[in-house]
Formats: sequence, C-alpha cells, structure tokens
Amino acid sequence: MNDSQPALAPVALAVLLVASGCAAPVADPSALPPSWSWPDDPPTDRIGWEAGYWYNESIDVDQSDGLNESEREAFVARTMARVEHIRELEFRQSVPVDVVTREQYRSESGVFRSDPDPWREQVYEAAFLVGENESVADVLNQLYGGAIAGYYTPSDDRIVVVSDGETPTMSRATLAHELVHALQDQHFGFASTPPTHDGRIAENGLSEGDANYVEALYAERCSAEWDCVPTPDTEAGGGSDFDFGVYLTIYAPYSEGPEFVHALRERGGWDAVNAAYDDAPTTSEQILHPEAYPDEGPADVTVRDRSSAAWSRFDRDRPTDRLGEVFLYTAFWDTGAVDRTSLRRQVGRYSRYNYTSNATAGWGGDELVPYRSGDGEFGYVWATEWDTERDAREFRTGYAESLLVGSLNATRVEPDVYVVEDGPFADAFRVRRSGTRVTIVNAPTVGRLDGVHADS
Repeated sequence: MNDSQPALAPVALAVLLVASGCAAPVADPSALPPSWSWPDDPPTDRIGWEAGYWYNESIDVDQSDGLNESEREAFVARTMARVEHIRELEFRQSVPVDVVTREQYRSESGVFRSDPDPWREQVYEAAFLVGENESVADVLNQLYGGAIAGYYTPSDDRIVVVSDGETPTMSRATLAHELVHALQDQHFGFASTPPTHDGRIAENGLSEGDANYVEALYAERCSAEWDCVPTPDTEAGGGSDFDFGVYLTIYAPYSEGPEFVHALRERGGWDAVNAAYDDAPTTSEQILHPEAYPDEGPADVTVRDRSSAAWSRFDRDRPTDRLGEVFLYTAFWDTGAVDRTSLRRQVGRYSRYNYTSNATAGWGGDELVPYRSGDGEFGYVWATEWDTERDAREFRTGYAESLLVGSLNATRVEPDVYVVEDGPFADAFRVRRSGTRVTIVNAPTVGRLDGVHADS
C-alpha cells in the first residue's frame, strides 16, 4: 500500500461485522453544575490536551449538515487528546486532516492503485483467491475503491478521511485510527515494507492492530463515559461489491492485530507495545497466536530450482514469496474446504474473525516460487513446512482431498497427482509429503509438472 496506512471500513461488511455501540449525544455544557468549569489550559502541551481541548471536554459539533471549519478543528483536536490519553503517548506536532468524497478519492491518481503483474497473478492463483478468469489488479482496485475509509501518508504527515455522505463528515473511529498511525510515525517511524505477503501481514498486524485496538478502547469509552460525536448514517461504506476472500487477507491485521496488541499490553503495558516496534512480528502466525511472538519465527524453507530449460523463475529482486498461515486459511475458506462459519467464531475480545483451522494449524514456514515458460504458460512450486508430521499430514489431506477433490472437483490421476478439469483454477497439481514438508507443484498439464519441478 505504498507509503500509506489505510483504514478499511468495517461498515462495508455491516452484515458480517459487529458494529460498535451507539455513541452518547454531545453533552450540553449548560446542564453542568454552576460551580463546575473546565480546567485551565496547561502552560505546556501534555498528554490528554491538544490545541485548547481536554480529552474529556465536550464540544459543540453537529455533523448532520456537514462540518464547518471550527467544528472540524474542535473535533480533530479533542480526538487527538483522547488518542493521547488512551495510548499514553504525546503528539509531537499537529496533523493536517482532509475530508474527501468517495468520488474524489477514487479519482485521485496513484492512491492504492494496482497495476497488472504476472508474478502476483500466480501468487493469488496459488492461494485460490483469484483465478485465471480475473485480474488481481482489477480485484484489488475494486476493493480499495470501495472499502477504504481513510488513510495516513507518512511522506507528508497527512490524514485523509473518505466520506460517503453528500455533505462530507468524519467517522470518529476512522479519525482516531488514522491519528494513531500519525502518532506511530512521530514516535517510531515506519520501517521498509517486508518483501513477502506474510511479512507484511505480520508488520501490519502491529501497526494496524495498535490503531484498531485504540479505536476499540475509544468506542468503549464512548459507550460508558465520554460524550462522543455521532457519525451520520450516510457513513455506510463505499457500497462497492468486492472479492471477500482477497479482502480477508487484507483485513487480517485489522481483525487479529488488536488481540495481538492487547496480549502485548497484558504482558507489559504500553511499554511492551512500544518495544515491539523495534522487534516487529515477522509472521502472520505470531499475529494469530501471540504466544509465538517473539521467539517462534518462520522455518527456513528453500525451493531448489529443478525446472527444465523451458521454464524459469521471474526476473525479480525476490522471485519467491512466503504466504503464511493467513493466506493458507483463506485459501481453504474461500474454496469452502473448511467450515465457513468458523470464520465468525469469536476467539478474543478484540478480534473480529477467526483465521485458524485444523488444516492450517501448525504452520512452520513456506516458500512459493512462481514459474513461467517461454510459450507464455505459468506454474508454481509451493513448499510448506509444518511443526510436526501430524500437522503436515493434516494439511496434505485437507489440501488434496478437501480442497482439490472436494471443492474443485479434481480427479486423482496418480497417487499424488490431481487434475482440476474446469473453472478458473483448472490445472494439474502434484501434492507430496516428506516428513514435515508438503510440496505442491502446479502446471497447466500433468505432462508439464516435471518441467516446472522435476520429480525427485
């Protein structure tokens, strides 16, 4: 997502997600006891006070007809004070906040835009998320066009909130979320983007998990003790249909990250969360299973090149990828190879979904290598490593029998070779286990499997 940290709008999935409780109405200062007054402004900036507003101060903001300049300034300043109070970190400088319409956001050149990439097509095809009848770029562009609620851009320290109403308004949840990203940038900075999909989910699990965790704590305060600015019903998401399987891979840090951050905070308070920015999680397994952080990293999985002269790896700085436990689970979920209702099973107070299954538990590491031939065909080798031989057997059985045969109607033509005859994933697959390793080879036909990866 380039140099920006986006907030995906959970309201785009309102039928599937549990909405936050209704906010209390803005307090009427005239109803307060006559002898009471707000504390004086402090002589210097401090946690819980920003630009003239304390975190527990009422503000006169009505979004029903949009936000004027003074309302926006008050709304942003008090939200900054509240984020500081919850997160126990001080903003070092103010953050400009712009509100744009959905149409303006979609028309902005280069904002979360994906271009065609044959290598990435093979990655998403291997995960059974985007088949040969679709383009990954089109799927991602449609998703981001409708699901983004706002984003923070570190390069210019700017927050953009995307409004779906006729008169632009701001979701307090989105504003608080993006302000946490600005706070992260000011205190910890953002490291370079990890090279693998699994690594990006892991690192985003910390940053997005931190932001969504603070957002959840903010909502709890709104329900219990704070007067909060309601968001009009028009803030209902982009109204765009998108690929839910791909969405799940992107949403994983937002869903599971808050529980990961909560676990860190339970271990050592906000200091433990702050320290994690110097020792970021490396796998989605650590986000899904916080007990694996920081000691249980990915196993070293290397796919030796055993392709024929007709096949080659892509000419890239890193021609391989690691997809991790989230992508594996989503592959099973999206094809219906696991009970889909398991996704909604509550596994923690601050998590939205459950990304675990028997078939994908015990993941230890993986390496995916896309290949292409001189005549324009594609294939891949995906080697997975498991904690135990039992885990490897469960994955191999689930992948071959439940996913390929059960969900994609594959035919077993040899002991370890399967053919999917029709549909967007029509190909040949060799699925072989050796100890704790399961290796999947994909090619257009059975006869070309050895060309992609010679049988040992």
